[in-house]
Amino acid sequence: MTAQVNFEGRVAIVTGAGNGLGRSHALELARRGAKVVVNDLGGARDGSGASSEAAQEVVALIKEMGGEAFAHGANVANYGEVEDMVKQTMDQWGRVDILINNAGILRDKSFAKMDLADFKLVMDVHVMGSVNCTKAVWDIMREQNYGRIVMTTSSSGMYGNFGQTNYGAAKMAVLGFMNTLVLEGAKNNIRVNALAPTAATRMTEDLMPQQILDMLTAEAVTAGALTLCTEESPNRFILCAGAGGYASTRLFETDGVFLPAEQQSPESVLENWEQISSTDNQKEMQSGNGQGEKFLSKAMAYIKSQK
Repeated sequence: MTAQVNFEGRVAIVTGAGNGLGRSHALELARRGAKVVVNDLGGARDGSGASSEAAQEVVALIKEMGGEAFAHGANVANYGEVEDMVKQTMDQWGRVDILINNAGILRDKSFAKMDLADFKLVMDVHVMGSVNCTKAVWDIMREQNYGRIVMTTSSSGMYGNFGQTNYGAAKMAVLGFMNTLVLEGAKNNIRVNALAPTAATRMTEDLMPQQILDMLTAEAVTAGALTLCTEESPNRFILCAGAGGYASTRLFETDGVFLPAEQQSPESVLENWEQISSTDNQKEMQSGNGQGEKFLSKAMAYIKSQK
């Protein structure tokens, strides 16, 4: 029997926690004992406007259930505001154990019609928002030798989605960010994972029929998010969650081929395409060095075979 998951004594920051997934994450963390910073700028889906009303409502709900929480309206794309949020957290509770980078906006258009300002804004909120919040808690987590950080990625980034070049680019970028943080945080027991949610939120409410929307609950995604926040959490795991379904996405590299100098041409690459693409013996790399090591070992094996 799996032990009951609880977060007693833990302090969590959840960004974009006034509505949708973030709200669900914050409430469930509090329900399970965490002290929660409810961060929300309070803007619309496209990032316009600001209001503290939604975040204050979440705080009130947490306090009603006997929990501890406060709201902070930091714009995650503004590092100074994020620093203030983390300072207030430390002043009040003295530690930060969990960070869920959930805040996001949409500015969907086909790339041909997209204004570059809309591309940059989405990158700033999703990517730099995650960077800013992570940077602000990183040294705290290193010093306390404990941290659980969740990035929010998306199938739109991993696989593509028409009209979402900006959002897709941002959601792949946070995975690259995660991959290196995993290596740098390991010795201080900081684990960094990613959640790829499918849920009915303000961002999807116009896109799907009601019957499907009713199955796509935020709570189904939160079950996955909180799994990535536990002491026993994995590390560098992409957990996909939605409508009761849970899966993982992983990046593999095929074994490939070695071509000696006289064969290193586009024609030879095309001739060997089937072997280059073959998934036999494919591997999940543990760091960027793995690719170079593999290719160099193939080169060394070729040199030995020529002696």
